[in-house]
Amino acid sequence: MNDRFGRTITYLRLSLTERCTLKCAYCRAQDGDCPKKSELTLDEFLRITRAFAQIGVKKVRLTGGEPMLRRDLLQIISGIRAIPQIQEITMTTNGQHLPGMSPALRAAGLDRLNISVDSLKPEKFAKITGGGSLNLVLTGIEEAFAAGFPLVKLNVVLLRGVNDDETDDFIALTRDRNIQVRFIEYMPLGETDRAESRVTGAELLQKHPELVEIAPSYKGQPARDYQMPGYVGKVGLIDPMSHRFCADCNRVRVMSDGMLRPCLGYNQEFSLKEALDQEDDGALIAALQIAIVQKPQTHCFTEEFSAQKTMSRIGG
Repeated sequence: MNDRFGRTITYLRLSLTERCTLKCAYCRAQDGDCPKKSELTLDEFLRITRAFAQIGVKKVRLTGGEPMLRRDLLQIISGIRAIPQIQEITMTTNGQHLPGMSPALRAAGLDRLNISVDSLKPEKFAKITGGGSLNLVLTGIEEAFAAGFPLVKLNVVLLRGVNDDETDDFIALTRDRNIQVRFIEYMPLGETDRAESRVTGAELLQKHPELVEIAPSYKGQPARDYQMPGYVGKVGLIDPMSHRFCADCNRVRVMSDGMLRPCLGYNQEFSLKEALDQEDDGALIAALQIAIVQKPQTHCFTEEFSAQKTMSRIGG
């Protein structure tokens, strides 16, 4: 299905929960306990995904919070895998619950993992994440490759004066393995908009002029892809603040409470709960179509944007 600006929506980001065991500085550092009672059920997630598939969605990313806190995660993945129109299922995780799970995730039908890792130094990692273990993340990465995942993407939110001194170390991870390190600009979705902490993609390229831009992996991807000559993996720059990619955006988000958000950087949301209460899927499909038509032309991050929800509540 196309939105009113001619963009074809083929990508659904599905937040399974707001719950998370970490409190990352750029995400939910000041949030208290995340609610569980308002989360959609397994059947509701699958019903929503089937409805999206009927109007053209081909790719689903499972997010959170931390999606691995859902006890029915494997059932959600296998249920989505059974939808014929869905060609790819991916998941973003903080890696804290990943060790020991990669074979089961792969067997359930997960195609790829994105793992958040904002430092390769244990003490700094724990500080940024509010107590996370870097060892668990590194173990999870190794096990993911051993389980047959052909590619692992690492998400790194760069913060000036915090972890921007580690870019060489992150890029080095791409030397011999099919790892894609994605450096992400800080967005105003945390506790405050600390613009002075933002490291732009242009700054990163100035620091690493040896990076060579390469063709994107797919149309509509948020990252600009680069590669070190002779390296196996890639480096992606996701810089929505300084290098907008809204014209090619092909995604919408459904949050764990049944709210549909057409744009990450726009507070407008649409409830799917009323449509889910009806037995027939006609009302649900109509609700999706109405929301997609209202997808804004561009995000509002660079204007006087005031986030009403943190990233963990929207779906990272």
